[in-house]
Amino acid sequence: MSWVLRIAHNQVIDFFRGGRRPAHVTSEDAGYDVLNNKELADPTVEDRMIRDQLEEDVRSLIDRLPEEQREVVVLRHYFDLSFKEIAQQTGVSINTALGRMRYALINLRKLVDERRLAFA
Repeated sequence: MSWVLRIAHNQVIDFFRGGRRPAHVTSEDAGYDVLNNKELADPTVEDRMIRDQLEEDVRSLIDRLPEEQREVVVLRHYFDLSFKEIAQQTGVSINTALGRMRYALINLRKLVDERRLAFA
């Protein structure tokens, strides 16, 4: 069986060495129009306004959490700390930090449902 894999491997290497690759990729080859792809475009003023409003909404929801839960969320998402680092900084075990994050997410979901907010 390994000889089949070796043959396939060699065929792939031969293909790429042979230079038989196309010189450019067209929109049809890619399967989508590269020039009209919204994800590749610079954000518009409207996109920035929506992002800013979403950030403000999320921040106001986080502010409604109990202090211990809010602290874990902020350290994790705004300061990008690991749960080990959060546990060390707050003086609790990793499991406690994880539990606080779990309850924070549950509470955030409840707040979103209560206010009928939509986050895309």
